[in-house]
Amino acid sequence: MLKKLLRGRMLLPLILVTGIGGGFQYGFNMSSINAPSTFIKEFIAETWVQRFGNSVDGTTVKLLWCVIVSVYPIGGLLGAISAAHLSVKYGRKNALLFNNIVAITAAIIMMFSKRVQSFEMILVGRLLYGINAGIGLNVHSMYLGESAPKELRGLVSLTRAMFVAFGKFIGQVIGLREILGTESAWPLLLAFSGLPALIQLVLLPWFPESPRYLLIDRGDKDLCVDALRRLWGQGDFFEEVQDMEAEQAATKGKRAKTACELFQDRSVRWQLITNIMLTVAMQLCGINAIYFYSSEVFQEAGLPDWTIPYVVVGAGATLLLTSVISGLFIERDGRKALLWKGYGLMTLWAALLCVALPLQEGLGPFCFLIFLGDCLIIAVYVFIILPETKGKTVLEITGEFRKINRKRMGGSSVAIRRRLSQNVPEVFVIATKL
Repeated sequence: MLKKLLRGRMLLPLILVTGIGGGFQYGFNMSSINAPSTFIKEFIAETWVQRFGNSVDGTTVKLLWCVIVSVYPIGGLLGAISAAHLSVKYGRKNALLFNNIVAITAAIIMMFSKRVQSFEMILVGRLLYGINAGIGLNVHSMYLGESAPKELRGLVSLTRAMFVAFGKFIGQVIGLREILGTESAWPLLLAFSGLPALIQLVLLPWFPESPRYLLIDRGDKDLCVDALRRLWGQGDFFEEVQDMEAEQAATKGKRAKTACELFQDRSVRWQLITNIMLTVAMQLCGINAIYFYSSEVFQEAGLPDWTIPYVVVGAGATLLLTSVISGLFIERDGRKALLWKGYGLMTLWAALLCVALPLQEGLGPFCFLIFLGDCLIIAVYVFIILPETKGKTVLEITGEFRKINRKRMGGSSVAIRRRLSQNVPEVFVIATKL
C-alpha cells in the first residue's frame, strides 16, 4: 500500500500540505487552548480590574472562559456551512488558500490580545479559528478524496484523521511549561496556527486542483488528465476519466439542492442519516470533552498537578498512534469493520469507567453512560446498516445506498433510481468521508 502511495509524483506531498492546513489546524486548536487555561482566566480577572476598578467573581471568570472555549465549535459550524459554496465556486485548492488568510488573521489577533489588554480578542480569534476549522476539515476531505485513486482512497482520506490527531498532540506538546505553556508565552501558543497556515499558503499553489472538480465542475478534461498524471504518475487514466464522465452525465443540467430540499428528498435519506450519525457520534463519544477540559478532568481524578500536562500529552500520543495503525488496516479490513469495532471498544471502556471510578459529585462516573450510549448506538448502526465502500467508485457506492433506500422507503424501483441519479453530488460528499 505504501509503495502505491509513493508511486504518485505529487500525491504524498499533497497529503502533507493539505494536512497541515486542514486537519492539523482543527486538532491543534482543540487541544492548545487547554494548557493556558489558568493564565487566560487570570488575564480576564486582571483586565476586569484595570477596566472597572473592582475585582470579578470566579463565576463570571468561569463563564467568560466557557464562552471562549465554546465559540470555537460555533465558528466551526459557520465554516462548515460556507465550505460547500467556496469549494464549488472557487475550487478545492482556492478554498483552502482563502482559508489560510482566516487562520493568519486569527493568529495576529491572538498574538496581540495580551498586549492591548483585551480578552475579547481571544474570543474573536477563537471564532475565526473555528471558521478556519469548519472550512478546512470539509474541503480537506473533498480535496484528498477526489485526488486519490479508489484503491487508496480510504488510506488517503484517513490521513485527515491522522493530521487531526497530530495537531492535538503538537498542541499538547507545545503547551508544556518547558515550551510555550508559560504566563509570558501563552499568546504565542494561541498564535501558533498562523505558521502552518503560512506554510500551506506558500506551498499549495504548486499543486494541481482536484481532478474531479476540473472535469465535473469545470468541464475541462485536459486539465483533469494533467492533474491525474501529476498526482499519480504516468498512465492513460481511461477508466478513471470514464467513471467521472459517467458521474458528470448523471448530474448534467441538475442544480445543487438546498439543505431543505436535501432533507425532504427520501431517495437520499439513508445517506443523510449515515452522515449525520457518524458526525454526531464523533462529537458525543467523549473525546472533545477530554481535550477541552482535560486539565480539570485529571485534577478531579486526583492526579498531582505537575503530572497532568504529561498525562495529557500521553493521551494525545495514544490517539495519534491509533490513527496511524488504522491507516495500515483500512484498505485490508474496510471502513465498516474499523468503525463498528472501534465504537464497540469505546463502549466497553466507557462501561468499565462507570464501574471502576469511585462515586463523585453530580453524575459522577455515570456521566460516562452518555458516551457509552452514543458509542453503542453507532456501533450497532454501522454493523447493521452501513455498506462497505472499500475499492468502490462513487456510482457503485450510490448503488449500495440505492438498495438501502429502496428496501426501507418502498415505492417504484425505477422512480427511486431516477431520483438517486440526480443526487450523485450529495452522495459523493458522504462517500469521500467514508
